[in-house]
Amino acid sequence: MDIAGRRVLITGAASGIGRATARLAAATGARLYLTDLDARLLAESAREIREAGGVVDYAEAADVSSLTEVRRLGDEIHASCGSLDVVMNVAGVSAWGTVDRLEHRHWRSMVEVNLMGPIHVIETFLPPMIAEGRGGHLVNVSSAAGLIGLPWHAAYSASKFGLRGVSEVLRFDLRAHRIGVSLVCPGGVRTPLADALEVAGVDTADPAFARLRDRFRGHAVTPERAAAAILRGVRLDRYLVYTSRDIRLIHLVQRLCPPVYVLLMRVANFAMRRLLRPGTAS
Repeated sequence: MDIAGRRVLITGAASGIGRATARLAAATGARLYLTDLDARLLAESAREIREAGGVVDYAEAADVSSLTEVRRLGDEIHASCGSLDVVMNVAGVSAWGTVDRLEHRHWRSMVEVNLMGPIHVIETFLPPMIAEGRGGHLVNVSSAAGLIGLPWHAAYSASKFGLRGVSEVLRFDLRAHRIGVSLVCPGGVRTPLADALEVAGVDTADPAFARLRDRFRGHAVTPERAAAAILRGVRLDRYLVYTSRDIRLIHLVQRLCPPVYVLLMRVANFAMRRLLRPGTAS
């Protein structure tokens, strides 16, 4: 799909991958419908795009974990333009931790934002797309943690594997309506979400954790690179979209050589456990 002139909804458009995707989509000629929890940063993002010559037809703050708020967005957008052409679920939150240190609030927030948020968007915006009969595209941003068993990602992976399952079904269900589906699985991306990461049971000011974060930043890709991969995936109607080669490689190893994958995960888990300090559980 060529998104030039298309109506494109992007959640999480105030920062990180969502903001970079909005900028690139606008530069490609898309008409944007943007939302994010942070009203101030969303307004800043919309203003930046307009000043660069892009078209933002709608930019309103909303909490995607609230079905009521997403339905409000849907009512306003559909009243002004009818159905959309492309829907991108980018908004998300992240928290890591071992199962004995994660709190119930971590599990709940991961599922409510990262899984129920996209579901709210899908059930609000996809039926009108189907009814209109023009085809379209759905983008769900999952994670490497939606493909592989990364250490300390149980709560996060619960939401991202769930979104992967939704996408796997919809890629076939929506084919009859000429609506493509892309499942985006980023690895490390240098975003504010990574900088503000909460790790239950770990002192993030500890030098060992600071070194780990520095290594992460060194291997992470820019939001702009991730955005380019997303739009390329839409254009080429790709289902699995990787934003970096390392995740593509380890997913390949997982499928073709399971014993090597298991060894890699065990080594990674051992390395992460060394960061834990006795008595620092939150």
